[in-house]
Amino acid sequence: MGEFKPEYLKKSFTRFAEKVVAKAKENLISSKKSTSGELLKSIDYSFKESKSGDSFSLSFLMEEYGEFIDKGVSGIKKKYNTPYSYKDKMPPRGPLDKWAVRKGLRNIRDEKGRFVSRKSLVYLIQRSIYHKGIKPSYFFTKAFKLEFSRLPKDISKAFQLDLNNFMKFTLKNIFE
Repeated sequence: MGEFKPEYLKKSFTRFAEKVVAKAKENLISSKKSTSGELLKSIDYSFKESKSGDSFSLSFLMEEYGEFIDKGVSGIKKKYNTPYSYKDKMPPRGPLDKWAVRKGLRNIRDEKGRFVSRKSLVYLIQRSIYHKGIKPSYFFTKAFKLEFSRLPKDISKAFQLDLNNFMKFTLKNIFE
């Protein structure tokens, strides 16, 4: 007898993943949260099919810090609706220093005209983030929710096409 092969469902989920990735990248660019381009390049998906071909898994991928940019991080003074928060440690210094270099933050002077070193500037940024947190951008969350809301229609159409193919194959074998 014939077996059910969800080829249209696979195509539907692949299109869904491609749209989520494209929209998330678009959102990240428009929110101006991408300075090095590493996060932008890392946004992708993984589609894995079982050996039998009757099941599959879909995962979304990005740099680990992308989740903090997406969902935000509460500071010790300013809170956001997020599972992440600073409690007793400030954000890491290294990535902030690299960010300051990329942004060209050097030769800064304070209100009295005194030179402020990049090390001091990075510390001030670090302390500010620790207190104020990172406001959620939802660059990925918005993309996922938008495309997920459109998914039921695509899935029902795809399932119907897969089922029709299965029935045609089964009926053809019965009448032969």
